[in-house]
Amino acid sequence: MPRTVKVQIEDIRIESFDLSLMELRLRNETRALQVERSMKVHGQLQPVVARVHEGGIQLIDGYKRLSAAEVLVMDTLQCRLLRIDESQAKVMLLSYNRTSQSMEVWEEAMILKSLLEGSDLDQRGLAKIVGHSPSWVSRRLSLISKVDEEITMDIRMGMLSSRHARALMRLPRGNQSGVARVIKQHGLSSRLSNRLVDNYLEAESEEAQQRLLDNPDEVIWYEEDSMHNDPITMLSSYGKELLSGVTQIWKTMKGVLFLLNDQRIGELESYDQEAVYEIIVELDQMAKKLIDATSPILTKKSTPDER
Repeated sequence: MPRTVKVQIEDIRIESFDLSLMELRLRNETRALQVERSMKVHGQLQPVVARVHEGGIQLIDGYKRLSAAEVLVMDTLQCRLLRIDESQAKVMLLSYNRTSQSMEVWEEAMILKSLLEGSDLDQRGLAKIVGHSPSWVSRRLSLISKVDEEITMDIRMGMLSSRHARALMRLPRGNQSGVARVIKQHGLSSRLSNRLVDNYLEAESEEAQQRLLDNPDEVIWYEEDSMHNDPITMLSSYGKELLSGVTQIWKTMKGVLFLLNDQRIGELESYDQEAVYEIIVELDQMAKKLIDATSPILTKKSTPDER
């Protein structure tokens, strides 16, 4: 007999949510901004979904709404509370996004991997639980197994997309991080990333591969499809250098914010805090310098044209 899922709806303070399942979701800044704008105008239209457990209230569905609530300085979110275990929560996470197709293949793969590692199920048993075919499960688990752990972290933090991962998985795991660095540094589209991988695989020696990574411009910056014909080609030399550097730093900072906003930061041991303290202080000082350094551009942009 299947267990009955007990449901109740309550207003929950946003700082009370356990965000441990967030590691199974990818960051989508565009969609997050859309949700934020909607909530600013209409308020919360649908309750988030969470489960009650001994450690607190674990959020299952509604991470973008929670993020928007934080930006909009809301105190609480309407929440549908369930009495289920964590495995059921992960299966439910798949099912909630199944009809809307809002979940990327990579996210499905991470959830399946987590379910498999936390049980004695085989892939066929897992397929039965999640309501998909064994081949569907196998394809997704195969995808995540072909990518280096460092790449997986970059994908989770939104620094690389799942489409970038599909390009990188064509490479041996030991070669993926170097190519990923170029993709992040230059903000390459998935099409240009595939082109870079093609040229890397065609290189006749390790020296040729390294030269490509050190000087990728000849491969990635040509033809009308480069960055979807982006106006970047009209920028000055310094403008291109500045845009490239700022883009890379911006993506890195998104990853840093992702880690600092993790609820587990409150669980850091004293030796953890000691290890990161100095770099956090330097980061804080750098942030203040960054505000000063960007002031001339922001001031000029916001000043009305007097012509």
